[in-house]
Amino acid sequence: MTHNNEFERSPVKPERLEPARHFAASYSGEHVAGTEFVIGALFVAWGVGVQDILWGLLWGNLLAVLTWGLVCAPIAVSTRLTLYAYLERIGGKGIINLYSIVNGVLFCVLAGTMITVSASAARILFDIPPQVDWYPTSAGFVVVALLVGALVTVIAAKGFRRVAIFSQVCAPWMILMFLVGAMTMFSVLSAQTPEIPGQSVAERLLSIADAQIWRGDEGGLGLWHVAAFAWVANLAMHGGLSDMTLLRYARRSSYGFLSVLGMFIGHYAAWLCAGVMGAGAAFMLKVSIQELDAGAVAYQALGATGILVVIIAGWTTSNPTIYRAGLAFQSLYPRWNRTAVTAVTGLVTTIIACFPFVFTQLMSFVGLMGLILAPIGAVIVTEHWLFPRLGLTRYWNHYRGGYLNWPACLAWGLSLLAAWGFNSLGLHLFFLLLPTWVIATLIYAGLAALCGAREPYTEESALYEKRETERREQERHYLEQLRNVKASGSHSGSSLTQTISISVAVLSLLWCLALGVQALRTGSIDVVKDWLLFPTVLYMVTATLWSLLKERQGSALREATFSQDARKQ
Repeated sequence: MTHNNEFERSPVKPERLEPARHFAASYSGEHVAGTEFVIGALFVAWGVGVQDILWGLLWGNLLAVLTWGLVCAPIAVSTRLTLYAYLERIGGKGIINLYSIVNGVLFCVLAGTMITVSASAARILFDIPPQVDWYPTSAGFVVVALLVGALVTVIAAKGFRRVAIFSQVCAPWMILMFLVGAMTMFSVLSAQTPEIPGQSVAERLLSIADAQIWRGDEGGLGLWHVAAFAWVANLAMHGGLSDMTLLRYARRSSYGFLSVLGMFIGHYAAWLCAGVMGAGAAFMLKVSIQELDAGAVAYQALGATGILVVIIAGWTTSNPTIYRAGLAFQSLYPRWNRTAVTAVTGLVTTIIACFPFVFTQLMSFVGLMGLILAPIGAVIVTEHWLFPRLGLTRYWNHYRGGYLNWPACLAWGLSLLAAWGFNSLGLHLFFLLLPTWVIATLIYAGLAALCGAREPYTEESALYEKRETERREQERHYLEQLRNVKASGSHSGSSLTQTISISVAVLSLLWCLALGVQALRTGSIDVVKDWLLFPTVLYMVTATLWSLLKERQGSALREATFSQDARKQ
């Protein structure tokens, strides 16, 4: 199976498992995105208070990490299947056709949001006005969105490894750019806040935040709204199990906890930094924060480098999102070439990206997307973990040869109907996850028991368990050989070129940080706008070189493992 046909009905082969750094980079890059500018600014616009944003993001992001690490990753590593292949085994071909269409369309809209955000920065280069309506008001913006979308699609079509490598290079720099931008704008807001004698540094920071950024307006969102949103913002990926598609490549299920990098750097620190930048940009431009797009915010904080930040941040999120959407559509007919399917998916996504409504309604959309897909996650979790404890048989519908698992389909539809009812009664969209999940679980377990899951299917189950045991033993053997090759040291160590390139890359990042510190200390933001681009370019060149050399070293390690296996056999 080649990397150009990554939808697989069978589990991932051991030699295609990826190291932890790829997942660390992927989560860091994907969740430090251009949309963080939008979400961070919206929390400010919606009148969230300082304590509510600090504690709400803490609890919500912690729940998201635990869902990835304790629910999604263990299932992905245990099965080594995409969500679509595993759902087909549980729900039959009928439900996977319906789910893949729904899931693929939703991911297309989400990826379109990222491309729109990138285009909002690129449009500054051509003096195109901000696009904050539901439809484009400039032909130039449409052209920019099409060009950005074409580039993103090309990268996504290369498959998971290329996406991970791209994120690996960009992630550390993007994280730092949010911090530098916040330092720059915080110096602007600090100058507008009177000092109170005797304040400590922490008290001074909180007083500026309370007066200029998160003001806690009456009627604004509260702590539990913030926590719930932080949890459901990526619900489709963790609770809805879409990230089985990526985590099936993980060597260990513990890699799911690497999502902490994305959540607490991207969805905690970056949202806070984006709020600071949004408030500062609105003050400088003398407009409402709701009239600014991501490009305008980043440009005010970081100058020309801010344009690059938003463009690349949009890429690193839209790449894996288009990749997921392509796999969803490919699951409709697995013989379709994944590269071709991803290319068509990217075209559809790019057209969607031409309409700015996809990011002006972002927070409502991600909440709704997670809610729509969550019941399927509940069905899979119920069958994977609860059925053995309830005395029911996993994959009973598959053993029966059923085209459509009706209990799963009804659990999906009825739980969403219940969610609509709760929302009609006044329960906020962000709070609908738990009741929807519980209802889907109860409906599926009850109906499945009545429709055939109580049958033992002894012969079929024994044959499946035998194949799974053999597969896991093969995987265990390969990983043991990989560790032996690493321990031998024959393929470890870094070349002089690697050492120099990573050293220069680190120094470039420190240079960027020093510019932010200077702006915060002196109150002059020009030093950032004038000089930040040079260390950025230096970092990109040297970090890319290091990453390519590291990948070549990894390929040599895999080949050595294969050679050792061949000699022993």
